[in-house]
Amino acid sequence: MIVGVPREVKMGEFRVSLTAPGARTLVSAGSRVLIESGAGRGSGISDADYRAAGAEIVAAARTVYQQSEMVLKVKEFLPEEYDLLREGQILFSYLHSANNPEETRVLLEKKVIGFAYEDIETDDGRTPLLTPMSEIAGEVGLLMGVHQMLTINGGSGVLLGGAVGVEPAVVAILGAGNVGLGAARYAVGLGADVTVLDVDVEKLRELRQKILPRATTLYADESNLRRLLPRVDLLINGVKWPPRANRHLVTRDMLKIMKRGALIVDVSCDPAGAIETCAPTTFDDPVYEVDGIRHFCVANLPSAVARTSSCALCNSTLPYILEIASKGWLEAIKANHILRRGLGFALGRLTFKPAAEAQNREYTPPETVIESFAGSNAS
Repeated sequence: MIVGVPREVKMGEFRVSLTAPGARTLVSAGSRVLIESGAGRGSGISDADYRAAGAEIVAAARTVYQQSEMVLKVKEFLPEEYDLLREGQILFSYLHSANNPEETRVLLEKKVIGFAYEDIETDDGRTPLLTPMSEIAGEVGLLMGVHQMLTINGGSGVLLGGAVGVEPAVVAILGAGNVGLGAARYAVGLGADVTVLDVDVEKLRELRQKILPRATTLYADESNLRRLLPRVDLLINGVKWPPRANRHLVTRDMLKIMKRGALIVDVSCDPAGAIETCAPTTFDDPVYEVDGIRHFCVANLPSAVARTSSCALCNSTLPYILEIASKGWLEAIKANHILRRGLGFALGRLTFKPAAEAQNREYTPPETVIESFAGSNAS
């Protein structure tokens, strides 16, 4: 199979979907790998590194899309990429289709085969291609919070771990999932007074007993939040919020009880999501203030450590890429029900139920797609 990797076009995105060792593995397995020149530059991977791995360097994204049977990306597809897509092409990326109706429309009209990293799920509920980025996002979110708390950056001037005779910063983390755990590990390691809140008591029990016994755990309800927020120097949100929800964990009214100059870092960055006053920002202009509370809401935090993130992403995705490249997409989803869960688009059919429900579109189960191609030569 011909596998192509274009440069990411989203502003501030420095990751790449395939590293040089990943390219070497694909080439060794019999695939032809095309890399757009400069695709790995932001992650410290040169064109020469890819050539040494057996990949071919091409000058333009259009060439990658024209020749590739499968295209690997990091971020969702943007308008400048829409015309490059062609029918039957396999796409593998973070698609986030439920929140992107325009992208959904285009991928359906183009009749591509679309797999979403974030939707691949194991039988026990793990998301192996999302987890590494979530952990890194939590860790980077905590580090960004530390940076933004510095006086020289307009912050409160509170050192996370305190000092001799001076109490540490109070850090509250919403969510005991992968994002929250990543942030909590770094916060505890730096000596902060850390409280993790969640509605899943079993997650909190595991965190307290097995992972971070130094962290305080608290059930995430309004009463506990209102008691905790007046003490908080740094609030980190790692809770992914349902689209168009009409309630919030932290409302604008609750900002009034927080310390002036306290910082909110929203890793999830859902507009008006778990934190009502949060809206996505960029690395170029990351912070804004609402009612005396500073907000940092940069969406693609793993891009700040692009080399580490690209390696972690490639390590996680490569087994699935190899399976698709060796078997074809149809045989791969027949054989691997975990991969099948990541199928969002199949030749004009929407096979990701949350996107269909969010956008009032017709949903086709992946199993129906398999049945419809029974006996065909689809690949």
